[in-house]
Amino acid sequence: MVSTPARPMSRQNLSRPQGLGWQALALPRTKLFGTDGIRGPAGELLNAPLVTQIGYWAGRVLQQRYGFQGPVLLGQDSRNSGHMLASALAAGLTSAGLEVWNLGLCPTAAVANLTPAVGAVGGIMISASHNPPQDNGIKFFGPEGTKLSTDVQQEIEQALRGVDLPVQTTSALWGQWHQRPELVDQYLNCLRQPLPNLNLNGLKIVLDMAWGAAAGIAMQAFDSTQAEVIGIHGLPDGDRINVNCGSTHLAPLQTAVREHGADIGFAFDGDADRVMAVDAQGRIVDGDYILYFWGKTLKATERLPDNLIVSTVMANLGFERAWNALGGSLLRTQVGDQHVHAEMIGRGAKLGGEQSGHILCHHYSLTGDGILTALHLADLVQKVGGSLAALVDQSFTTYPQRLENVRVVDRDRRKNWQACEAVTQAITKAEADMGALGRVLVRPSGTEPLIRVMVEAEQQSLVDQWTDYIADAVRLHLAVS
Repeated sequence: MVSTPARPMSRQNLSRPQGLGWQALALPRTKLFGTDGIRGPAGELLNAPLVTQIGYWAGRVLQQRYGFQGPVLLGQDSRNSGHMLASALAAGLTSAGLEVWNLGLCPTAAVANLTPAVGAVGGIMISASHNPPQDNGIKFFGPEGTKLSTDVQQEIEQALRGVDLPVQTTSALWGQWHQRPELVDQYLNCLRQPLPNLNLNGLKIVLDMAWGAAAGIAMQAFDSTQAEVIGIHGLPDGDRINVNCGSTHLAPLQTAVREHGADIGFAFDGDADRVMAVDAQGRIVDGDYILYFWGKTLKATERLPDNLIVSTVMANLGFERAWNALGGSLLRTQVGDQHVHAEMIGRGAKLGGEQSGHILCHHYSLTGDGILTALHLADLVQKVGGSLAALVDQSFTTYPQRLENVRVVDRDRRKNWQACEAVTQAITKAEADMGALGRVLVRPSGTEPLIRVMVEAEQQSLVDQWTDYIADAVRLHLAVS
């Protein structure tokens, strides 16, 4: 355990410091925090003056909420804007009197894992996850390594918008900024601890690291497994992160698996908190399948309380019905791992996640960790004979499901889309036509200027017909300039 000595603190009400450029602060009308922190175009929404103030007020809230003054850990993916945002956050945090320990390039899970391990008061990951290179984001973690709750996020935002806080600091107390990349090795050791005898000898595995935070680290995690490991998109590259690769663009991984005759392929997103898999036949093995396989393993060893898996409204009906047939139950939440995590804590569940590959297994981690998930899935495959394809064949058939993203730039239209009668009528018509054979889910993205239209049904023709119909209504009535 590494700790930082406590510092004497005096409690006082502070006025807004004039040196941080408060007069220049321009906040959007809608809330800053989405489903996964603050995310947007770097240099526009996430500019240095705003991010400096985010760091300052986050530092004040963290100290007040948790009552001690350990360091704050900073990590980042490979985006070109990451260093600028790290510097701005550090300026704000140190102005609030906090030490900043910069981990450098690392997965989001490294920040979450190391925050409690080193006695930090909080952790911050600079990443826009699966978003394109021009975007960036800020994810906050509390001292336990879990993402900050909605009420703590709201407190930071209220402070940014002018609600003064009492604070435990003095005007002469300044924090320091330290480079601590060596701590990432401690995270790597934690990845291996649950599987001390992991032996993947005979397996050929392809890793798509998406030019992002998994670069190098994922290969190191598999180094001692005796598997033959092939890496693609394996260097940190801020211009190419997530571009036609990674967990949201699986075609390059499918091609690599076929060309190398591999047994499994894993693709991570930009900050490596998600993973998608591909079997030897090139079939996509998404989060629904991973939850099903891992759930069966935990259930067989009586380590799955109430045989419960927590997922989201996006989970496929084929997965749900197959899991129910095994005697399990599936609880759906809103999209977003923070909603899954909150429900898992409330229900005492140990396994949950999203179809997108964001998996949480509380036996091993309190946050999504794509590399951890990949290691455990590879171990499971090895134990049943080395064929992910065979596991897929013996599991379930997914219902056809299609997701269409419609760009809606206007924030108010996205937020209040249900007020558009033409769109709601289109949804009602689709639901009436499909009846029990299908379902519709329309929602605004919490991380991008999109409205997502998802239709799922027993027949692909119904899926395509009604996805196009509803998406066209959204384009016509909400995406207009």
